[in-house]
Amino acid sequence: MNRQEFKQRLEQGPVLMDGAFGTVLHGRGVPIDQSFDAVNLTNPALVAEIHRGYIDAGSELIETNTFGANRFKLTEHGLQHQVEAINRAAVAVARRVIAGSFKDVLLAGSVGPLGARLAPLGRVSAAEAEAAFAEQIAALTTAEPQGVDLLIIETMSDIKEVEAAVSAARRVAPDVPIVAEMTFTRDDKTLLGYPPDVAAAGLASLDVDAIGINCSGGPAQVLRLISIVRQVTPELPVSASPNAGWPEQMHGGRVMYPATPDYFGDYARAFQEAGVSLIGGCCGTTAAHIRAMRRALDTPGESPYALPEVRIVSRTEKTIAVVDRPTQLAQHLSRGQLVLTVEMNPPKGVAAERLLAGARMLREAGANFLNIADSPLARMRMSAWAAAYLVQKQIGLEAVLHFPTRGRNLLRIQGDLLAAHAMGIRNLFVTMGDPTRIGDYPEAMDSYDIVPTGLIELIKKQFNQGLDKAGLSIDQPTTFVVGCALSLTPKDVGAELRLLRKKVEHGADFALTQPVFDAQVALNFLDAYEQAYGEPPPPILAGLKPLYNSRNAEFLHHEVPGIYIPEEQRERMRQAERPQAEGVRIAQEIAAALRPRVQGFYIMPAFGRYDLVADVLDMFGE
Repeated sequence: MNRQEFKQRLEQGPVLMDGAFGTVLHGRGVPIDQSFDAVNLTNPALVAEIHRGYIDAGSELIETNTFGANRFKLTEHGLQHQVEAINRAAVAVARRVIAGSFKDVLLAGSVGPLGARLAPLGRVSAAEAEAAFAEQIAALTTAEPQGVDLLIIETMSDIKEVEAAVSAARRVAPDVPIVAEMTFTRDDKTLLGYPPDVAAAGLASLDVDAIGINCSGGPAQVLRLISIVRQVTPELPVSASPNAGWPEQMHGGRVMYPATPDYFGDYARAFQEAGVSLIGGCCGTTAAHIRAMRRALDTPGESPYALPEVRIVSRTEKTIAVVDRPTQLAQHLSRGQLVLTVEMNPPKGVAAERLLAGARMLREAGANFLNIADSPLARMRMSAWAAAYLVQKQIGLEAVLHFPTRGRNLLRIQGDLLAAHAMGIRNLFVTMGDPTRIGDYPEAMDSYDIVPTGLIELIKKQFNQGLDKAGLSIDQPTTFVVGCALSLTPKDVGAELRLLRKKVEHGADFALTQPVFDAQVALNFLDAYEQAYGEPPPPILAGLKPLYNSRNAEFLHHEVPGIYIPEEQRERMRQAERPQAEGVRIAQEIAAALRPRVQGFYIMPAFGRYDLVADVLDMFGE
């Protein structure tokens, strides 16, 4: 097949490719530390069986089992002198399976990364890289009796490495069709930091016939990224081969992928609707996934997954692509879904086990988000950034990071914002923070360059537009969701109403309130806001704090600014035989009274008693 014939084939409609090879081999018992490429020589029947399964499932294009069959990768197994033999064997076994299927199936030569970085990030020169690629590609394209129909240069993170592979291919086989694919991490960048728009433009500048994305995360991420690729390079055919989601867990030493075949079937239609020319699967996908995709592509119907909107923001000498990818919190807020979030304090030392155990219990109890406090009461604790990252990564709940302005200058604030975004922390609660004079280090610096309303405006109107405080580009816009502080039972209602309005005008997406102990006063405040401004307030997450005992209630009422506990409730706590249970009942009563007017609840445990919070959450599962 030459390049013109390949172009004509793609113009006929999408081509369904195959799925994973390495993870399937591993699932069939090949050890992870063995060369998967060498199986072409040691067990060709197993390779043939996998190819046959994909063709029977409906693949119109299969790839050779040669992802790591270059001299650098094979050196890890002492097989560097068998590059030609392994690649030729891979082509031969695939060709035999295609011939035996009596179907018109294309064969693509799989060319993966070298496994060694090119200079200046590594010690491999461009000439050495090109020579290694040329050695593999020559074996793939000249194998007897017939070489591959096309090449897929895949799972790349370095455009310079793709350039070396394409240059080698054009030198060895000038008219072979080439598909060049890159892979992306969770933050929608390659491992070397290329955002999708830059990667797409870089691939399009090479002498290739199609560009695309493989591996990465699941279909949802790849569809988002494809929306950028299609807008940046509309003239080129595009390929998409996502993993079956992010690796989920280990069972007996094996990596598990969560995405089901039916899910892939729905996304096959979405890729087709998005104009993707080559559709397949990568790590974790099997013949079952391809069969579901074949069925979906052959059956009329629309995908439930729409192509995300893309916003291209032009900056000085730079184009930045942003994908509309709201956080789970943003989606809950926009859909009016109930938000149940619990405040957690980072540990005082380096051990995070207790924090994670509590987070796990709260998730099981019904919490769908977790607030991570930053140095509460000005006491030294682990960085809230690290705690939020651990909670999101290991527990699977989105965190709401408390972001105090106190004690930070503008340089640190902006650096911390970039760090949080890079770590996948996108939900922020902007607050002033506790003064250092009440904490562990009363002599510590307590100044600040910006107040909460100013920080909200900086995040929403500058960082989320791709600009820093000085109006300079930060490479790409952030996607922060920002909450503000609120008291629903303030002493000066007028002042609190005006302050809330100011925060809303500056861009606040939602409000977290101090603990509410008088539901009627809180409801009156919400009524007052609507009367004053002619519209409802932003989504409110009302604060709940289960009282621990009578002493705790008296302390909060008399000594904590902004908290008022009616005499009736304090008397209930004085008379309670089981004060913790009574505190839970009071919190549940307040929640029931406020629920019709608020979007959710922000629950603050007393003395770290997450079990009492779980008792409060029980009411929402009934």
